[in-house]
Amino acid sequence: MAQSAVAREQLFALRETIAKLEGKPVPALAAAESEALAERGCDRKKAEIEPRLPLGITMIDDALEGGLPLDGLTEVRTGQLRNAGASSGFVLALAAMLQRQTEDEQGSALPILWIADTVASIEAGRPYAVGLRDFGLNPGLFLHATPRKLEDALWLAEAAIASGVFPATILEVRGNPKPFGLTESRRLNLRAKSSGRPLFLLRQAGEEEASSAVFRFLAEPAPAEARSMPDGSMLGGSIGNPIFRLTLEKSRNPAPLSILLEWNPHDRRFFPVRQPADTRFPGERATYSRAAFPASADRPDIKEEVGPLLAFARSS
Repeated sequence: MAQSAVAREQLFALRETIAKLEGKPVPALAAAESEALAERGCDRKKAEIEPRLPLGITMIDDALEGGLPLDGLTEVRTGQLRNAGASSGFVLALAAMLQRQTEDEQGSALPILWIADTVASIEAGRPYAVGLRDFGLNPGLFLHATPRKLEDALWLAEAAIASGVFPATILEVRGNPKPFGLTESRRLNLRAKSSGRPLFLLRQAGEEEASSAVFRFLAEPAPAEARSMPDGSMLGGSIGNPIFRLTLEKSRNPAPLSILLEWNPHDRRFFPVRQPADTRFPGERATYSRAAFPASADRPDIKEEVGPLLAFARSS
């Protein structure tokens, strides 16, 4: 299977090179993808099972056809850079789930690799060891790389997936850079399929664009509730577990799916957040408004918009 995937990748690249030299349009990418998917479908029938990472919530796992692919590309994006914490947090939660899986299966956890191009690191910041531990990850088994060029980051991501060492590889990019388009995403997706390892594309402040990602999420922040006490009361002034507002933008479903998820770092699992007009999750953890919240909408220190001011009163 690995050899066939590499052969397809080389064939696609050769077709595109010939088309560019001849001044013709690039061959239909959709047809090439269909060809790859058809062959992959035959291989999957033989294997009888496709590796998936279920999120533990029936509604979204059904939409994901059992969960996120563990041998493919999944994209998580934000529309604005100020929401980078939400997209990063969701991807890190997925990485924590996979790291725990390796602990259960092999007795010792495997390292997670986060690759960020320089622009993304400057704009969105870098992971913090204490925060990683509080979020459910082992900082001693977390590697962060910041290549100077995006092309180097893409090469490193491909090599990391091919090595098969990391249970999860995260590639962070800023916006929609020209060096990273449909062709590059397809190469990474094929590499993930041939190696049987997942790749999470973290696109900060990016727009929707064509890619080979199996699924794409839009991640936004949502306000967290105060921490609960053993007697069920809320601890005033405290901040509870993080809440993510996720919209499944790309899947086989005809319409996008939007849901609020709470991440419990201690249990390393998600919980659905029930909304007032939504009874699909009876008896769930909490209730929040469905209204859209900006990143800092619930902070008490937001300054009022100022109008025109004069330093001195006008003299008559």
